[in-house]
Amino acid sequence: MNLIKSVTQFFRDAYYELAKVTWLGRKEVVGTTVVVVVFVVIMSIFVSIVDLFLGAIVGIML
Repeated sequence: MNLIKSVTQFFRDAYYELAKVTWLGRKEVVGTTVVVVVFVVIMSIFVSIVDLFLGAIVGIML
């Protein structure tokens, strides 16, 4: 019974803390998502170019 009371209290406390959180608005979420996607695309292009370059160097050496 004590376990059930502890678990119940945990979820009450978690709900109380989540109620105090200031959540981002739709505009901020979309803006940060676009920034992350653009950054990932740029980094993937950069890593691909470096990989091709290093692969060519290793191919020449072997």
